[in-house]
Amino acid sequence: MRHFFDRIMWWLLAFASAALLGCYDSSKKISLERNAVIPVLLLNTALSALIFSPGLFMTGFGGWAVQKYILLKSALVLSSWMAGYYAMKHLPLTIVGPVNATRPVLVLLGAIFLFGERLNLLQWIGVGLAVIAYLLLRISGKKEGIRTGDKWLLCLILAVLLGAASGLYDKYLMSPEYLGLNRMQVLSWYTLYQAGMMAVVTAFLWYPIRKKTTRFRWRWSIPLISIFLCGADYLYMQALSHPEALIAVVSMIRRGSVLVSFAIGALLLKEKNLKAKALDLCLLLLSMVFLYFGSC
Repeated sequence: MRHFFDRIMWWLLAFASAALLGCYDSSKKISLERNAVIPVLLLNTALSALIFSPGLFMTGFGGWAVQKYILLKSALVLSSWMAGYYAMKHLPLTIVGPVNATRPVLVLLGAIFLFGERLNLLQWIGVGLAVIAYLLLRISGKKEGIRTGDKWLLCLILAVLLGAASGLYDKYLMSPEYLGLNRMQVLSWYTLYQAGMMAVVTAFLWYPIRKKTTRFRWRWSIPLISIFLCGADYLYMQALSHPEALIAVVSMIRRGSVLVSFAIGALLLKEKNLKAKALDLCLLLLSMVFLYFGSC
């Protein structure tokens, strides 16, 4: 029994990360409604850096040879967040979640061609069902007037592309067969760099024009963004640290967070066109079942 749980531990960690990620997306949507994006993102990155600050002393600096890789990770994630936050503010949560869920398709392609990962038959079936579900969910979004040329949809697509690049980079950073960096070192330092970058962006880009743009409003959902995200990221990196973990499967499972955000969008935010998306979400759940049995 212990051997069984050891084999699927990375899978369980990935699902726990997905649940927290869904709560993170929902807190973000609530925080950004009629609110200034940049100050919310600044507070998010600052609190995340504070949460992981003990890791700075536990893992050490490691020199420029280590920090240059973490700095690139920070730039990738922050660029993805910046585009994603603006998209989240202007698009329905039940649209943002499914479009974000297309990220594993890109990660899958990258994992196969860059890292030589191989999936078994059940995992391929799960991935295929998930891809179909994501495509159907995007089609459902057109009923809400979201068209291909919409600038906020383009921001969301950019966020997905950068996020996929960051996911593949995580494998390179922390896998023992590549750089093998300590996961806590990466988390603590990249969150610190993000906070510094956002402080510069806020001071030079938002603060001078703050009176001409959307006013910042404090909400108690803002700190929840960081709390849920830090928990999700920690569990995600724990999952990737397992030798048997497949980044394509971990990334696909994490996109199951769309189920949590969809439920909150439906029950709390009262978003529209839910019936057209329900069947698509059931298909997504079925894909997770195949991924589970393929990982056992």
